Amino acid sequence: MDSLKKRRKKMIKNQDKIVDNLVSRAKKKEEKTESESDSTFDKISAINSRSTINSINNSKRKKKEKRDTITPRALLCLILVVVIFALFAVRLFNWQIVHGEEYKKLSVASTSYKVTSQATRGEILDVKGNGLAVNKTSYQIVINRIYLNDNDMNDVIVALIGIMQKCGAKYIDALPISYTDGAYVFDEGSAGDVEYIESESMLNKENLTAGEIIEGLKERYKAESITDPETLRAVVSVRYNMEKRGFSYEQVYVFADEVSSDVVAIVSESTQTVPAVEIRTTNERVIKNGTLVPHILGVVGAMSEEEYEDRKDDGYQLNDSIGKFGVEAGLEEYLRGEAGEKTITKDADGNIISEKETVKAKPGNTVYLTIDPNVQAVANYSLAQNVAGARKAGQAAVKEAKASNAKQQSKLGEDCIAGAAVMLDLRDFSVIAAASAPGYDISKFYDADYSKYLFTDSSIPMFNRAFDGAFAPGSSFKPCTALAALQEGVITENTEIDCTGVYDYYKDDVVNCMHTHGVINMTQAMAGSCNYYFAEVGRRVGITTMYLYAEKLGLGVKTGLEVSEDAGFLAGRDSTQWYEGNTVQAAIGQSDNTFTPVQLATYVATIANNGVRYKTHLVRKIVNYERDETILYNDPNKPTVVAKTGISQANINKVKKSMREVLKSGTAEDTAGKYPMEYAGKTGTAENAGSDHVTFICFAPYDKPKVAIAVILEHGSKSRFAQYTAMDMMDAYFKGKTLAQVKKSRWGS
Repeated sequence: MDSLKKRRKKMIKNQDKIVDNLVSRAKKKEEKTESESDSTFDKISAINSRSTINSINNSKRKKKEKRDTITPRALLCLILVVVIFALFAVRLFNWQIVHGEEYKKLSVASTSYKVTSQATRGEILDVKGNGLAVNKTSYQIVINRIYLNDNDMNDVIVALIGIMQKCGAKYIDALPISYTDGAYVFDEGSAGDVEYIESESMLNKENLTAGEIIEGLKERYKAESITDPETLRAVVSVRYNMEKRGFSYEQVYVFADEVSSDVVAIVSESTQTVPAVEIRTTNERVIKNGTLVPHILGVVGAMSEEEYEDRKDDGYQLNDSIGKFGVEAGLEEYLRGEAGEKTITKDADGNIISEKETVKAKPGNTVYLTIDPNVQAVANYSLAQNVAGARKAGQAAVKEAKASNAKQQSKLGEDCIAGAAVMLDLRDFSVIAAASAPGYDISKFYDADYSKYLFTDSSIPMFNRAFDGAFAPGSSFKPCTALAALQEGVITENTEIDCTGVYDYYKDDVVNCMHTHGVINMTQAMAGSCNYYFAEVGRRVGITTMYLYAEKLGLGVKTGLEVSEDAGFLAGRDSTQWYEGNTVQAAIGQSDNTFTPVQLATYVATIANNGVRYKTHLVRKIVNYERDETILYNDPNKPTVVAKTGISQANINKVKKSMREVLKSGTAEDTAGKYPMEYAGKTGTAENAGSDHVTFICFAPYDKPKVAIAVILEHGSKSRFAQYTAMDMMDAYFKGKTLAQVKKSRWGS
């Protein structure tokens, strides 16, 4: 109130000064007018003496009239002064009477703070609307800096730790130091944290012992009054993590996460008089089926300092969660949602005088994938079984070879431990299923022991071989070579070449064929997978023409997936050095050619789609959280065209026909050829370190294709195991067989 009185006196003084100035200016104007009149009179007198007398009389008369009346300017000034006084009076009345109490509080207010609430993340569903990654309500115990006095911080932490210990509940304990057998010791893997604690931004000392770090933190956080060593360690651990996580007036500190309702009740009751301790409702990410699409789904995790630096300009807080890989990362901008914001105003004594929600939180969007859960489950199981089957067959072959003292006693498939399979919908190249073996359970990703296995196992279970694994395609590349040659007029389907078993046109790039086929045409060469024939055709086409067609067909380029994928490697185009003879190796799917299974599926889908390549994708639609508004929709009947190969329909049909012959009379006749449907495909075997990789690509049905499939087994050696997986996937898609039915019909379990 005193400050308001002073302000009022100051305004009154200012008003008096304004009035004095106005009056003074009015007097000066009158004097100036009289002076100008006199000056004019003198000048006129010098010119005409007769008019001088009349001028004098007129001047005197005018001066008398001015003294008897108020001029318009003076009247205007007077009115202006009255209006100014009236405005000040109204303003003072408004300040002191109408809003007196309100402005009294604001007059002593010191600071306003903006507090951000957590954004609700959108959910991820399969194509049928079943949950893959959904939200479950959980609770956090947080400490709010706005309501906490610095002197009380350690006491509040001690009290909270005591409550949590009595409940048998865990709180976030990030300090990599333990108190064991009466001494402080570093935990395993603590080097990074210790380096940070010793840095200039914290203790600014090097080579400290665990005990010295505790002492340094005790002094930093003014915890000298805490004498119990375990309590001291616990308090400085919380304070250290507070500092590391950016605890401030704008950023609350999460003391405990995913707290049970029982613990919430006890903490709430015990801290009723401590406003700095809050219970917040949050959404816990729940994986509904952790083994279905672990490589595709991804996880959400706490933001690292590096991620925060990259994202802080986008509105992220250091305590926010973020997608780490897979769909969770690839569609982060759609899933994350928008945090709410509240402005809290405190007075100089630290009392809260107002709280106002300034920005309403907006939940993230829900993503529907194109994944069919039944086909995906069958693909996962079949792929794992066939990887194991190839390995078992290889081990048996090795045993038999050693017993018979055969020339080849290894690289027979005994080292097969991984593979991948992809099925695309030919309407729009959407991913129906994408399996990678070995699989894993992503719902256990944050379990310490399980996570250790994921990151240390030699089979690299977290590696998404379907999208990121690039493998030599072997003979599955031959349809590309044939299409390029036909379209460029290098050969016709009737062009014959005599296969002698060894193609040695280039002495440094000799190509061996599995058989001596003799004189054969393109269809026969495709069916029998003749290396000799396609090596010669590739030589005639040339590497540049060959890789340009490969690009258009989807090889060596990213397919368009919304998640991370490898671009593969295209021989000639991407090679660091190239010799003319390398072309014949590239033509049969060797040399530097390496492609991902999803690229191989896109490639065969493009052939089935008569040379038109669509954008391969994983997302069917994105809707708002309430699911009543569509944000994005990939209509399967309106695909996105990425490339048109320019290959004639006639040439496409010739290659399709030759791929059909692969199943009728060629390399897949005894296995995939037995499937009760007319379809087309191509086998492939690629040399590399260890046993050969094996591939199988196909599209089905033959006349009106609906799906395209690519399967690859690392070191599988025998192509039949890749074919088995493709057939199981077709059973699931075309016949609607469930996982249980597939197991019973093919695997006998």
